Amino acid sequence: MGDSSTTASEASLSYNLADLFEAVSDRVAEREAIVCGSRRLTYGQLEERANRMANHLLSKGVQPGEFVGCYLTNCTEYLEVLLACFKIRAIPVNINYRYVTEELRYLLIDSGLVVLVCNEEFVDRVRSVAAEVPALRHCIVVSPIVVSPIVVSPIVVSPIVVSPIVEQPGLEMLPDPIRYDEALAAASADRPLVLGRGDDDLYLLYTGGTTGMPKGVIWRQADAFFGCIGGGDPMRMSGPVSSPEELLERIIDFDFVFYALAPLMHAAAQWVSLMWLLCGAKVILHSGGFEPVEIWKTVDLEKVSIMTVVGDAMARPLVDAWDEQGPFEISSMYSLSNGGAPLAPSLRDRLREIAPNAMLTDGFGSSETGIQGSRRLSPGEDPGKGVRFDNVEAGTTVLDDSGHPVEPGSGVVGRIAHSGYIPLRYHNAPEKTAETFVVIEGTRYVLPGDMATVEADGSITLLGRGSVSINTGGEKVYPEEVEALLKGHPAVYDVLVVGVADERWGERVTAVVQPTKGSTPTLEELDAHCRGQLAGYKIPRSLVLVEQVVRSPSGKADYRWAKSTAAASLG
Repeated sequence: MGDSSTTASEASLSYNLADLFEAVSDRVAEREAIVCGSRRLTYGQLEERANRMANHLLSKGVQPGEFVGCYLTNCTEYLEVLLACFKIRAIPVNINYRYVTEELRYLLIDSGLVVLVCNEEFVDRVRSVAAEVPALRHCIVVSPIVVSPIVVSPIVVSPIVVSPIVEQPGLEMLPDPIRYDEALAAASADRPLVLGRGDDDLYLLYTGGTTGMPKGVIWRQADAFFGCIGGGDPMRMSGPVSSPEELLERIIDFDFVFYALAPLMHAAAQWVSLMWLLCGAKVILHSGGFEPVEIWKTVDLEKVSIMTVVGDAMARPLVDAWDEQGPFEISSMYSLSNGGAPLAPSLRDRLREIAPNAMLTDGFGSSETGIQGSRRLSPGEDPGKGVRFDNVEAGTTVLDDSGHPVEPGSGVVGRIAHSGYIPLRYHNAPEKTAETFVVIEGTRYVLPGDMATVEADGSITLLGRGSVSINTGGEKVYPEEVEALLKGHPAVYDVLVVGVADERWGERVTAVVQPTKGSTPTLEELDAHCRGQLAGYKIPRSLVLVEQVVRSPSGKADYRWAKSTAAASLG
């Protein structure tokens, strides 16, 4: 365990995320914290850079409760801005860097941003909408990072190099622009003193969901610490901490490395990175394009302990690279986890073969619920079938249409509900808040829209989001259930299942398929593959072949794209 001495930051700890990080960083200041591209930061260096950014934001008049946007790809600056905001009680806003102008404009206005931190590559897009964002008064521009294969080397951070703002055409047209490195260089490295910091400070995560414009989910930081960020127990083995001080007793005293493949704008990377930083581990942020061979090599070079993928969109290229150019040295890997999107059973089995000595963990949850449950498969354990979770968080249940818990083994399809550590509301959306956060028989629940059944043994089988379910002849079809089976066909590389308009049935189940190389699956072949394993009404009645299935940068399904593509193809 870490040094038991008490530091100034531990004098009055709360579950505020800044309080917790400062206490941890004081204990392990010389330990390596973050690796991204060519930059490597110790906990002390990460803390200093976050302090500098916090003091810069204060110098620009940022007040507690004001919003600061992170329009960034993975970089150390992303985590620095998060921590800086927590320190001064401001609220960081995650912004999907794939958003087109309309979505970006909506989010910037909806969140009420006063400061925006963005990559230089996004300047033109920001400039096109900045004048329409009334609260935006300051922009901080992050220069490109050096993207190269990670090489293990002594911890060295290049000195801050200040580049004149006029070097990049267009930057001067942003509201009060400054380069990130210039802002750091001019700011104090002292830890800012902000009164009133505590459990009730706010944490926000915008979620794109599967339909509609993004929604901002507002949490109390204490609830987010337990509901989203592990509560001091990332591996779900010891139970959550009973006090902020206990977190310091759990600082690991051995090398442990988490590799975040997803972008920090997504909970799968942001939550888990914060989990491990609060345990004193090292976090690697994946930067640049998704290069599977380099990822496997990084596992070896950095001796990665745990790596998280987001569904098939990340797992399948990794498997392909292994089969085509592997094997690679991954003996350091203790666990391979998946979250944020389903993993096809056939792909899960292949990962078990690739990493037979690693534990495979599937997790489920959402921005509105935090982490709700998981399934942990030890080496040699039979995974069984379906998207089933037997390790369910306290407060998670399945409710029927009457608001009562679904009886195990009844086969009744209900709505996933979660109580306990849950958000306060959606930002600027009182009607949506009233629909999603409800009180049933005196208990406040969040109903994120996921549908599920409860098995006889009490485990929960997820069926998918009700908002994307297909109504065909009065029967409901949940796309993820059909997709999981179709992905087991050798000619199917990736697939999304949607409903298209049908005069007779209302909606017709349609598979939008990206074939494996050299394959051309037919509807008849897919029908034969599904027959006997799915009810007849769930089997696709139409097939659309595409060069690539479109997903978000984090690997989540883009059902809007799939539905429009299917409709256009089928007329």
